[in-house]
Amino acid sequence: MSKDRKHIIIIGAGFGGLYSAKELLKGNKNYKVTIIDSRNFHLFQPLLYQVATAQLAPEDIAYPIRAIFEKNKNITVLKEKVSSVDLDNMFINVDCGKLYYDKLIISVGVIPEYFGNANWQEVAPPLKTLEDALKIRRKILNVFERAESEMLHPCDENPLNFVVIGGGPTGIELSGALAELSKYTLKNEFRKIKPERAKIYLIEAGNSILNGFPKKLQLAAKKSLENLGITIKSNSKVIKIDAVKVEIETNGSTEIIESKVVLWAAGVKGNFANSILSTNNNIKFDKKGRVLVENNLTIPNYRDVYVVGDFANIADEKGMPLPGTAPVAMQQGTFAAKHIKGKSSKEFKYFNKGSLAVIGRNAAVADFGTFHISGFFAWVLWVVVHIGYLIGFNNRVLVLIKWAWSYFVRKSTSRIIYRSDMRSLRK
Repeated sequence: MSKDRKHIIIIGAGFGGLYSAKELLKGNKNYKVTIIDSRNFHLFQPLLYQVATAQLAPEDIAYPIRAIFEKNKNITVLKEKVSSVDLDNMFINVDCGKLYYDKLIISVGVIPEYFGNANWQEVAPPLKTLEDALKIRRKILNVFERAESEMLHPCDENPLNFVVIGGGPTGIELSGALAELSKYTLKNEFRKIKPERAKIYLIEAGNSILNGFPKKLQLAAKKSLENLGITIKSNSKVIKIDAVKVEIETNGSTEIIESKVVLWAAGVKGNFANSILSTNNNIKFDKKGRVLVENNLTIPNYRDVYVVGDFANIADEKGMPLPGTAPVAMQQGTFAAKHIKGKSSKEFKYFNKGSLAVIGRNAAVADFGTFHISGFFAWVLWVVVHIGYLIGFNNRVLVLIKWAWSYFVRKSTSRIIYRSDMRSLRK
């Protein structure tokens, strides 16, 4: 490679990082690009809940980063952990040493926020990584297996309850998928228990689920969830979580819900704040630990450093921070790359193509500003959009076939509990 090529480092192979790299490499050989991630695959996070509820296998929503860029000779992929960034001297530190850059794009995402209750994470796992999804899948399936074993010496049937905390898109997707798993997928497979008697509770601290969606769609989602038998508890604050129960407070009254599976979908915060980036460089963070960036996605006083995706805080035209969604990260990643190439406007403007959330089979909601739809047509649109965004032709075909199979027969084959996971039957 020519030494006069600008070296651009991208930290993170999520949507922001991936779309930055793709745009930089479009018909351009003037850049030497290094993309760094602690994992060797790109994860399609919008479908992570389907791995967690045994609808898809991990390989269906993950794709090797090297395979994405195998035809691009001027990009290097490193499976490394970035420990720090020296903004003044323009290099990053990884396990194997220093890497100098001319331009830097940071797209490291967010991590779960437990609001001062970090000890809850062990019993109420989040859903942010592939490891999280597999842990949740193991917990869910093991609860049904354990319940079947316990019935060999039955006294009273133990509660078969599941609690999902957080009524945003992830929370309702998890709740709906759990309801369909218990009522349809596992039906008739057990002899001592009836999986369909499982109860799913969705806990939301706010007034309504899907905060930010129009009231009409909030009500449509609520109705669809209730039709699946899900109990929604809004205005409910979680007070305590342990291995067997959740304690909530609703309008001044406390309630205890017995449950061996509690899933966390209630909040996130900035990743790597004060680690990769430091306030010592006069960088400002919001209360969630996200970087306050300029209108062109750069860090104040460091015009060669861009922050994109969930880790960036930038407001829309109404002064509200943009949501941490895949479309936002994609557009920001593309903008940052074009800005480096001198082919974009001075300011980033998010083009809102709409918001989608799926509840279950034939049920979803779609918000396109002045145009709202729910039900079957919203669900079809959700399917088309997610197939389109999946990385890799093989992934698209496999997921489409699995969805079609599941749609007609209501069965899934991704319900394997590996031998190494059997110890958690008692957990």
